[in-house]
Amino acid sequence: MLHDNDETPIMKEQPHTISFSHATVLVTGAAGFIGSHLVRRLLCDVPDLTVVGIDNLNDYYDVSLKHYRLQHISHPRFHFLQGDVADATFVQQVFADHQPRIVVHLAAQAGVRHSIHHPEEYISSNIVGFANVLEACRHATPQVQHLVFASSSSVYGNDCPVPYSVDASATAPTSIYAATKRSNELMAYAYAHLYGIPCTGLRFFTVYGPAGRPDMAYYSFTHDLLAGRTLPVFNNGKCERDFTYIDDIVEGIVRVMQRTPSSATADGKPPYAVHNIGKGTPVPLLEFIRILHDELIAAGLLPPHHDLQSQLEFLPMQPGDMAATWADTTSLQQCTGYQPTTTLREGLHQFVQWYKEYEK
Repeated sequence: MLHDNDETPIMKEQPHTISFSHATVLVTGAAGFIGSHLVRRLLCDVPDLTVVGIDNLNDYYDVSLKHYRLQHISHPRFHFLQGDVADATFVQQVFADHQPRIVVHLAAQAGVRHSIHHPEEYISSNIVGFANVLEACRHATPQVQHLVFASSSSVYGNDCPVPYSVDASATAPTSIYAATKRSNELMAYAYAHLYGIPCTGLRFFTVYGPAGRPDMAYYSFTHDLLAGRTLPVFNNGKCERDFTYIDDIVEGIVRVMQRTPSSATADGKPPYAVHNIGKGTPVPLLEFIRILHDELIAAGLLPPHHDLQSQLEFLPMQPGDMAATWADTTSLQQCTGYQPTTTLREGLHQFVQWYKEYEK
């Protein structure tokens, strides 16, 4: 089963918060890694909440994993609809039929490297799709009280100083994927300014955990280690990532969902905000690989004296990659009082235990 986080309860109603009571939440990308965990958390914690999930179930990676996630969401208060956010008619119909109070937009074409060779997929899903969601929210205002959408740490590129602050300009993305995510932020700002739609963007930092995406490094490294294949270590191992465990990401989303940005004030600021969600502790790539290797040995998936070094291949930096990511989470803490806490070893332990069962 997917790993649940039951340590921190959902925030109770406070001034400037949105109530989950008897609400309908729309989650796009509900069969995805983050979306499926979020849906399960909401249904588990809020007894009178209805969740509508949409996903196009594309084959960017093995669709069976998406079906697996959906099977673990099976719940009478969950309604799943297969469809593409790039289809404006479909999106409008979903809003008309279900009238969501909160929208969490996670659907997107993911993958930095894939975007280099297939930019058209990112324009369709990430730009056109998000425009359709924004338009649907506009026509459903004031019914839609908050739009929370996924951005990415990749928007910072390689020109922003670390730790990355939400106040940085973020004007030099190094991939098409990053450019679409930064575009989403600007589009949301304009809709918040013009139409008063409360919008919050979340810049995710290297999310990992059970039932994650197979194209992510921790998952593909696991496959390669167990298959005896060489692990490509880019930038000669001189990369750092702010790895963030899935339960921490979901906790941050749930808290943000309930707190809308301030409405327009005398200074003309729209109801818009953007936050980083990251552990706030960058980890060198080689340290990450060693911890994963340790957990695979502890789980009995690799022999005790397995030679890790013989499987490492050091390569130059790949186009579109970033040398380091490091989240300044000050704005998230100020908004929600939350700071991710799961250590990398704890998180990789949970992933490896899930992987061991799933691969059976």
